[in-house]
Amino acid sequence: MSDLAVVGAGAWGTALALQAVRAGRSVVLWARDPARLATRENPRLPGFRLPDAVRVTGDLPSAPLVLLAVPLQHMRAVAALLPPGGPLVVCAKGVESGTGRLPLEVIAEAQPGRPAAVLSGPNFAHEIAAGLPAATVAAATVAAVREAVAAALGTPSFRIYGNDDPVGAQVGGAAKNVVAIAAGAVIGAGLGENARAALVTRGLAELARLAVALGGRADTVAGLSGLGDLMLTCTGTSSRNFSLGFALGRGERLEHVLGRRDAVTEGVATAPALVARAGEVGAELPVCAAVAGVVIGRLTLQQAMDLLLSRPRKDE
Repeated sequence: MSDLAVVGAGAWGTALALQAVRAGRSVVLWARDPARLATRENPRLPGFRLPDAVRVTGDLPSAPLVLLAVPLQHMRAVAALLPPGGPLVVCAKGVESGTGRLPLEVIAEAQPGRPAAVLSGPNFAHEIAAGLPAATVAAATVAAVREAVAAALGTPSFRIYGNDDPVGAQVGGAAKNVVAIAAGAVIGAGLGENARAALVTRGLAELARLAVALGGRADTVAGLSGLGDLMLTCTGTSSRNFSLGFALGRGERLEHVLGRRDAVTEGVATAPALVARAGEVGAELPVCAAVAGVVIGRLTLQQAMDLLLSRPRKDE
């Protein structure tokens, strides 16, 4: 049996498999279509060849540690079919459409009683694949699970911090994608760096409010899985969510932008689900609500901007 399994052979899953090998592990990598990796190179992560320590399979694997790197909107269906094995580590971010569930809540329903953690931080797949310096968070309520994740993936160039607040880590990972769409729209519309800085800062406040309302901690949102991820996603040109917002800011239609992509832009599905979940606990998320209004077609981009700019003044 391999040391760990990675379920999902997109760019992020492939990068995690490469990182696990760098950490000295043998890996089984599940791909929905293994033939796509017949050349040992993932077309979504060009330039990185899978080493012999990675075995590609089309059968859902069991392992002492299983990393789930499929998009969140498909995770429930995949997780329900997993064979018994070790702890599950969710490596996707977002909120499930329809249910408003956070990733670990989805896992708890699909695999009742199975230990689980979430891996979340400011990590672009192509940089992790290249072994560039990075840090991330392994969040779980059970210390042994956090330690297992760090032992399996950690190297000097990939520092993994433990955190016992998985709720805060999940909220940060989900909401930052939504805020990144707004940040991209601000830059695409030519509103300037001042506006982006203000929007991202207020977005961070929204992350903290929601995390606390759901039982997490505000200090988690100030760490790698909140502020760190927000900084990367709202400024990095490789961010799918930022680039989508940028295109919207320049006047492109959402369906045209999504139609040109073969990778998931998670913030689009997350925005309305996140706002609905926030409404259940009385958390006000004006930035996220504006993005949700745009992606579901209820607001134009100009209307969303006008709503945010016309909000009543108050103390910070």
